[in-house]
Amino acid sequence: MVASCLSFVSLYGSFLRRNLAAAGLSSQTVIVDGDTTIHFWGPAAATSKPPIVLIHGFGPHGVWQWRPQISFFSRKFDVYVPDLVFFGDSFTESADKSEVFQAASVAKLLEKLGIPKYSVIGTSYGGFVAYRMAAMWPERVEKVVIASSEVNMRQKDSSELLKRGKVEKIEELMLPSTPAQLRKLIALSVYRRTYMPDFFLNDIINKLYCENRKEKLELLRGVTLGQHETTTIAPLSQEVLIVWGEHDQIFLLEKAIELKKLLGEKARLEVIKNTSHVPQLEDSGHFNNSVSNFLRGV
Repeated sequence: MVASCLSFVSLYGSFLRRNLAAAGLSSQTVIVDGDTTIHFWGPAAATSKPPIVLIHGFGPHGVWQWRPQISFFSRKFDVYVPDLVFFGDSFTESADKSEVFQAASVAKLLEKLGIPKYSVIGTSYGGFVAYRMAAMWPERVEKVVIASSEVNMRQKDSSELLKRGKVEKIEELMLPSTPAQLRKLIALSVYRRTYMPDFFLNDIINKLYCENRKEKLELLRGVTLGQHETTTIAPLSQEVLIVWGEHDQIFLLEKAIELKKLLGEKARLEVIKNTSHVPQLEDSGHFNNSVSNFLRGV
């Protein structure tokens, strides 16, 4: 009876909102153009602290993927956590579903907020968006953190990911609709795993994965990176920190090593031991200190 009536996801969502309020962030919505509205968590007004933008990946929207970072970085930075389009309360009427469009939408948000310069931190799919923002607006983006994000993806890498996940379609892995599918995603994403009963996994699916499924599938298919057998990315002009989990099974560590070479002399790589695809959650202390030192130029 308790399991059927109590939503652990809803309870944790309430806990998250209290944490955000304690960090000085509030829920806000901005119409960035005629088609697109972006929801984000951020300070009520910009302060003298340097601004950083935390860009989430696929799965639960922004604050779910960045809670330890929000609490940590809000002490010395103005922290902005946007929901990418079709996550949370962000939406668009545009037919464009690429990561380039997501990057443009976040850039428009920051322009509307009057923030001329900022650093970006993106995880997984959010790393694609962060890379695009840095490449398209080098005069705005000061430093870049790419976490667990195979920006240098090739066409064959998607097929190999499906094999590791033992699925036929990418949505079976990235947009799970059953407890069995969600267990596969967790197995690839988390180094230390604990058993979760079906009712708990169904609660996660119903609360965090069901909304805008059609549009999210279009986002997966709309990614322009990784469409060819050769990588098309170019070095960035900014300093770049690449952070990767040692045991990542979504994007393998060998891809992080290659990415560092492709991004050039201004890129450095930090590998976090005993973590997988979400090092910012599995070892938040190591992740936070590494990113903080990088942002402060230590």
